Amino acid sequence: MEKPHKSAALPLALAYAALIVYASLYPFADWRDQGIAPWAYLSAPWPKYWTGFDFAINVVGYVPFGFLCALVVLRTRPGAGVWRAVLRASAAGAAIAFAMETLQSYLPARIPSNVDLGLNTAGAIVGAVLAAGLERIGAVAHWSRARSQWFVEEARGGFVLLALWPFALLFPAAVTFGLGQVFERLEGAISEWLLDTPFIDWLPVRQFELEPLVPAVELLCVLLGALVPCLLGYLVARSAVQRAVLLPLILLGGVAASALSAALSYGPDHAWAWLDLPVQVGLATALFAGVLLLFAPRRLCAALLLVGLVLQLSLLNQAPESAYFAQTLATWEQGRFIRFHGLAQWLGWVWPFAVLAYVVAALSRRARPNGDTAA
Repeated sequence: MEKPHKSAALPLALAYAALIVYASLYPFADWRDQGIAPWAYLSAPWPKYWTGFDFAINVVGYVPFGFLCALVVLRTRPGAGVWRAVLRASAAGAAIAFAMETLQSYLPARIPSNVDLGLNTAGAIVGAVLAAGLERIGAVAHWSRARSQWFVEEARGGFVLLALWPFALLFPAAVTFGLGQVFERLEGAISEWLLDTPFIDWLPVRQFELEPLVPAVELLCVLLGALVPCLLGYLVARSAVQRAVLLPLILLGGVAASALSAALSYGPDHAWAWLDLPVQVGLATALFAGVLLLFAPRRLCAALLLVGLVLQLSLLNQAPESAYFAQTLATWEQGRFIRFHGLAQWLGWVWPFAVLAYVVAALSRRARPNGDTAA
């Protein structure tokens, strides 16, 4: 029997399941029992009001989940067969869709729907069949061979973090690529928790207000914010050739996510308003530094990543949040963004610290033979 393979599909599927839970149950408030069976929606009539967007989003939203679940089966249990992978992935999609719709019965802000359940399940089936089709034509096996040639064995944690980076950039920050700016919000949250308690006096009194970043420091933060994911990619790439391919792809992914974020927040006409001179110079410098480090040893890249990330976090958390933060928050809390604004913020806050933990864990592992340099 073929040995099971450690696949990045499993952590990605779990992360996507968390996204589904968040989007389905937000705002997680005012839970109550309506006095009816939570699965009573299964026999409800066809809804009077529906749109093509609602139908499409319910199908498309579950396609990645079905695709990833089928890949998990195909990669970790090679002897299971494609149709069993489709069946298991479809069952997983139907199960989580049923759970979410049933739990929505206890939320006043959400309306459970048998139509949504059917569309979600259909989306999972489509994703699973797509994964099975790629397996049939050999695309999954081809990716497995390419992955082993291009990336180190312990790469799936880095894959997940790199895949989440563009999503972490979707909620606008005070500085382009400036993830992890939590000090001001954390200070305010702690103050609210300790209000009307004796412990409020334990908090240090700030002697000065946080100052906005000057252009030179903003440039440095942009440079570090763009270079950190590139160095993360260097940790999982086997050679300088692979690094040279990853470098522009990662930077372009960050630029595209930032443009999409600006377009969603301020309108399509302002999609590139964030790309001012400090950002342009910072991006160009990050590209130049990435080229210089193409042949750097892996441990040196990890050390530079840690130093750069700690420095950027220190600089960002000594600056106030964007003057447009309140406006942006109001925009994202309305309409179609209401299900995702909180998750995007959490990704932006947590991602740098997850990278810190990942790199420290990677450095603590015993170096493998010939695994400490990029050939």
